[in-house]
Amino acid sequence: PKSWEPALRAVGAGLAAVDRVMDGSSGIANAFCQVRPCGHHAEHERAMGFCIFSNVAIAGLYARKKYGAERIAVVDFDVHHGNGTQDIFWSDKNLYFGSTHQMPLYPGTGALSETGVGNIWNAPLRPGDAGDRFKEAFESRILPALRSFGPDIVLISAGFDAHQDDPLANLRLVEPDFAWATAKIAEVADKHAHGRLVSMLEGGYNLAALAKSVGVHVKALMDAGT
Repeated sequence: PKSWEPALRAVGAGLAAVDRVMDGSSGIANAFCQVRPCGHHAEHERAMGFCIFSNVAIAGLYARKKYGAERIAVVDFDVHHGNGTQDIFWSDKNLYFGSTHQMPLYPGTGALSETGVGNIWNAPLRPGDAGDRFKEAFESRILPALRSFGPDIVLISAGFDAHQDDPLANLRLVEPDFAWATAKIAEVADKHAHGRLVSMLEGGYNLAALAKSVGVHVKALMDAGT
């Protein structure tokens, strides 16, 4: 019962961040929302997996409704597949969803064959994969499709439970891998979306690893915004 207000505030943080990056007078190109609960498992009709509302999907659709941003992109590097975002974006060709995630792992979705209407780009990783395989997945699938899509705004589902020290999964990423991915996504936002990028926190369950990973993520966003 005590999750309701934090969940509403998490959604509200995303909307406020979209307002700031879409309002050209603010001088702010990107934003990071350090929210709980996370959102990428929440589907359009149900909550699941610690997630009540799909924070990034709501933020993206808000950017469309309020600011006319037609082409919305979400990139998700949480270790768990963002089934909720995929569910919400599934049938709209102007909504891009790209995800790297461990497979097999909860929630069991995220296969290469799950493509929506050509707008869903999954890049599953195997248990034990490290930064080299993660970067290969980004370079071969996520980034080329994102560049071709040409987003008006980019959102990141920034989960850090793919870290090698996280207890809930078995990937072996380290802080420089998250910094690299953030910078690459920001490059696309700079080229296609006037730098407009909103990142929202997803998973991360080793607090020390989470703190360090968020630190390099935010630094990469700040570097991109200068």
